Amino acid sequence: MTDNLSVPHSPLTTSRLRLGYGQSVIIPELDLRLAGGKVTSIIGPNGCGKSTLLRALARLLPIGSGQIELYGQALHALPGKEVARRLAILPQGPTAPEGLSVEELVWFGRHPHQGRFPIRREEDREAVNWALDQTGMRIFAGRPLDALSGGQRQRAWIAMSLAQQTDILLLDEPTTFLDLSHQLEVLQLAQRLNQEQGKTVVMVLHDLNQAVRYSDEIIAMRAGQVYAQGPAAEVLTHDLLRNVFNLKGHIIPDPDTGKPHVIPYALTR
Repeated sequence: MTDNLSVPHSPLTTSRLRLGYGQSVIIPELDLRLAGGKVTSIIGPNGCGKSTLLRALARLLPIGSGQIELYGQALHALPGKEVARRLAILPQGPTAPEGLSVEELVWFGRHPHQGRFPIRREEDREAVNWALDQTGMRIFAGRPLDALSGGQRQRAWIAMSLAQQTDILLLDEPTTFLDLSHQLEVLQLAQRLNQEQGKTVVMVLHDLNQAVRYSDEIIAMRAGQVYAQGPAAEVLTHDLLRNVFNLKGHIIPDPDTGKPHVIPYALTR
């Protein structure tokens, strides 16, 4: 298991980061380096700070103290459009105006690349079409978002994020409220974007087995701190189950990937 300060080629780092809401501190002090060019999943129990951290990395949440760096530059000192050209986020439960079509949604992803008076250039149209193709959503381009299935809507939102043409994609619980087949759709898409496009993908996930199966790296959080960080095949241990999730479980090899697969059977408390 790697030390969380020794991850090479890190596009996003935090140092002495303190986060919270009002007087409530969620993350008291966090030093973290995210691996570039990999799929990383952040796991942990409810309330441990996973989504809080991801929102701060996307500059959706102000920091209490400490610093976040994007490619070595202080994140909060960068212009908003510059951040949006390098980093995209799909937050939990995104919403759009009623009747908005898939293609209209995806065009919003081009906003960071346009001037004060947006003009739809050919390069913008190519980026939108590319994003629709990558997510398999071109056939739904003219449909309203509210006429799509849950998995299709998630892919439409991911297409909007892809149209930003960023190197980093942050996904906050992208499989929540989806049935299993649509969960796999989204996770396989994230994995393919990494493998074929070289994107750095960081996801918050609740399902331990999905996190391990579809990730290169795992960050396990407990009470606002990193309990463990390292290769997905190494992080899922009996100690992690007990100390982070208060679980007992059998850990067996996944018959397809050989990575650890957990079968929980009891609480430790």
